Amino acid sequence: MSFEQINSLGRKRDPFLFISDFKAQNVEVFPLSQLQENNVEFCIDENFTFKKHPHFLKKEPVSFDIYKQKFDFVVEKIKSGETYILNLTQPTKIETPLTLQEIYSLANAHYKLRYKEEFVCFSPEKFIQIQDNKIHTFPMKGTIDADIKNAQELILSNAKEMAEHVMIVDLLRNDLSIVANDVKVEKFRYTQEIAAGEKKLLQVSSHISAQLEDNWQNRLGDILKALLPAGSISGTPKRSTLEIIEEVEGYDRGFFSGVFGVFDGESLDSGVMIRFIEKTQEGYVYKSGGGITLESDATSEYQELLDKIYLP
Repeated sequence: MSFEQINSLGRKRDPFLFISDFKAQNVEVFPLSQLQENNVEFCIDENFTFKKHPHFLKKEPVSFDIYKQKFDFVVEKIKSGETYILNLTQPTKIETPLTLQEIYSLANAHYKLRYKEEFVCFSPEKFIQIQDNKIHTFPMKGTIDADIKNAQELILSNAKEMAEHVMIVDLLRNDLSIVANDVKVEKFRYTQEIAAGEKKLLQVSSHISAQLEDNWQNRLGDILKALLPAGSISGTPKRSTLEIIEEVEGYDRGFFSGVFGVFDGESLDSGVMIRFIEKTQEGYVYKSGGGITLESDATSEYQELLDKIYLP
């Protein structure tokens, strides 16, 4: 029903915020005028001013042995041809004296969202942007510690990272072709530096664009539904990979790795909900992970899962 609601608001050019869970089964839509009464706040700002702050996250991650079992399961699925790349994530118990409101206020990120007293995300990753009948997506795939000598050269020349990124770019090109025409890779594999707690990471992204028909706002809900779940945090081929994720991860992602975005009446901007803290009855949980291919190394992937647990 919510995708139909998005179509309706788009036709009327009414501004709204939408929030979708990973499976695109639970979609919340809020007219911008009703955010405060629903205890929801967001910020989308690519040019934010970085504010230094202390870091308050104590981690209790899944053990490497448990992670390795799941990793090996995914690798066997790749060998059998059921998936080529799968984004394997896990929940990590964390401790912090901060409230969700305080975490939201402190975090530095392009895309920030606090949803009631349930979760907060502070994401560096765009999902789609639409402006002037042109749709853009920016898959982010590939991470390295920026302090490593020649980090940019190493990540861009790494054959495993290249193969992983190419597969996601192909998936996103195919996704855009479902809803638009004249799909182009505008920029392939460029790096961005991201503050990750007490260290800095380099993340590798690409920029893909396509042309939408006039009055795309009238079918905005249909466009979003066709593109979800986001390819960069699921994998390819999407349908079978989603089934494997359901089987192997052993927990419910919920809104983590879903998307949120804002329609201002004419244009849309949205982000993928990575870098995500959820408040549960047992305390805070931080959800993170990374893409697995046949060339992946379990130790490196486990370290990437840990590196992504931070308050930026």
